[in-house]
Amino acid sequence: MQCPYCGNQENKVVDTRESPDSIRRRRQCNHCGRRYTTYERIAHIGLMVIKQDGRREAFDRQKLLAGLLKACAKRPIPMQAIEAIVDEIEMELNSHAQSEVDSQQIGQMVMAHLRKLDDVAYVRFASVYRRFADLDALALEIQRLKERKQREAEERLQVRMAI
Repeated sequence: MQCPYCGNQENKVVDTRESPDSIRRRRQCNHCGRRYTTYERIAHIGLMVIKQDGRREAFDRQKLLAGLLKACAKRPIPMQAIEAIVDEIEMELNSHAQSEVDSQQIGQMVMAHLRKLDDVAYVRFASVYRRFADLDALALEIQRLKERKQREAEERLQVRMAI
């Protein structure tokens, strides 16, 4: 591992922490003494995404992250929450024993996560993903979101009252 500060190849691992999808290592350069963090992930080979026009391209974690960052721009959403969504989607896709996945399926997964996380980010992503034809289609989606949120709040209230 090359030090990002001085370029030296010699370092020592100071701390290691494991999670279900990666290993986080805290390293210290033997030359300059500075510390840095590296992440090791299992490389899943061969997951192809089938686009709407029929093209196939390799699954790109960074592309998924970039789309989420655009939807969550200027929202009070921590980066860890966005990365957690990417991690969950990537793990779920890799857990299926399929070599191809439809881009629509990935979009639905993203929207399900954003719906729980932030209404504005959800509407932003949905407006691009669903390509709303006009303002009425967007207004209808916002109305559906409001109704879903109202139902969920009522269900939570009923559960609390039952306890």
